[in-house]
Amino acid sequence: MAAHQLEGAWNEGGRGPSICDVLTGGAHGVAREITDGVVEGRNYPNQRGIDYYHTFRSDDSLFQEMGFKCFRTSISWSRIFPNGDEDEPNEEGLKFYDKLFADYRAKGMEPVVTLSHFEMPLHLAKQGGFVNRDVVDCFVRFATTVMERYKDLVKYWLTFNEVNNQMEMHTEIFPYTNSGIIPDPNDTPHEVEQKVWQAIHNEFVASAIVVKRGHEINPDFQIGCMIAMVPIYPATCNPDDVMHAEVLMRDRLLFGDVYVNGEYPHYLLNRWEREGFDIKREPGDDEIIKAGTVDFISISYYMSAAVKASEVPNWDGHGLPGQVRNPYIAATDWGWQIDPVGLRYVLCTLYERYRKPIFVVENGIGMYETPDADNFVSDDARIAYLRSHIEQVGKAIALDGVEVMGYTVWGCIDVISFGTGEMKKRYGLIYVDADDYGKGSYRRFRKKSFDWYRKVIASNGEEL
Repeated sequence: MAAHQLEGAWNEGGRGPSICDVLTGGAHGVAREITDGVVEGRNYPNQRGIDYYHTFRSDDSLFQEMGFKCFRTSISWSRIFPNGDEDEPNEEGLKFYDKLFADYRAKGMEPVVTLSHFEMPLHLAKQGGFVNRDVVDCFVRFATTVMERYKDLVKYWLTFNEVNNQMEMHTEIFPYTNSGIIPDPNDTPHEVEQKVWQAIHNEFVASAIVVKRGHEINPDFQIGCMIAMVPIYPATCNPDDVMHAEVLMRDRLLFGDVYVNGEYPHYLLNRWEREGFDIKREPGDDEIIKAGTVDFISISYYMSAAVKASEVPNWDGHGLPGQVRNPYIAATDWGWQIDPVGLRYVLCTLYERYRKPIFVVENGIGMYETPDADNFVSDDARIAYLRSHIEQVGKAIALDGVEVMGYTVWGCIDVISFGTGEMKKRYGLIYVDADDYGKGSYRRFRKKSFDWYRKVIASNGEEL
């Protein structure tokens, strides 16, 4: 999970505004808007979250009841450094995470902590976000502060969440949430891409510094990257479609190539030169990236995609160039195609390419749900989705020899959807009584999947 979707309390405890605090609510087919500050009368769902800031102990007890062995969340950057560029952290924010991580430990859950999960302080975004090299220093200061503070409570760390999302540069929300790049209507597409590539380079440097620094703070730390994995299939065996899919897949694999190998792949350097991008790389950057490679790879996995090389409309009106509907698999109400075998496929692809342990930290399905008169949700479709995907993880381990170090479902509890800002797009095993506009009791109710997943954990995946 992530602080900006869970916590709420956006202006409590000394916290400053973050980039998600000025993202309006949207819907399927209705984009979220990035407003210039908080505009009165607009709906900002992430400011509310699900009030986990105040309810974490009772929520954690529900996770404990399911038998969770770990819990993934993020540390809200603007709760620790409200503007992002302060010299000293906000002690009240640090004390909140003191209590949170201690509660995880007391309830038998290993914390898995993401350092940057779309929560950059808004002030830093207004300074250019990660396009501005100074923000690297701000991030390193934040990461160093929390790793030193929680060195005895947290062992597993992730640097940047789904860092490759911003390769969908035509969708403003991704460069904004990944890198704090505020859209400029005067920018040409080439200028937008130049900014994104510069931010990505700076994030590679920042991640490498933090990995090295973390290992100095505690040699037992395990620090990984986090990549959104959507396998891209050629829609046909036409060689042009095959090559088109191969080239598009590089936009995901290049991040693993740098995080694991510690150097830029030849195809990316060639692309920058060919397309006229001038990436400012300071002296010593290449050595920093080489010295700060990750210990493991973590991924999110929800769906796969199919593409054709010919110019055709995208079947759902957005997505990858030449994306078409895969006729062999079903789709969710939001158009995400359900492909359990694709999870095994990407696990094999990544392990064969990198030989690093893989942590599946996000896997789940968003659904419309209405409780019955007893506040019970019979989410059989979610159980079927998770069962089929966990089966494929088991095959990757048993048949393919992939080293899978862990699996965490997205999401264990209903939260604000990142992409649409909705509550009605529900992922959780626990129902939260709240709507898209913050109305409701915010009471928690166990869904049918709650008890099913408890048995899955207890049997280590043997009982599905």
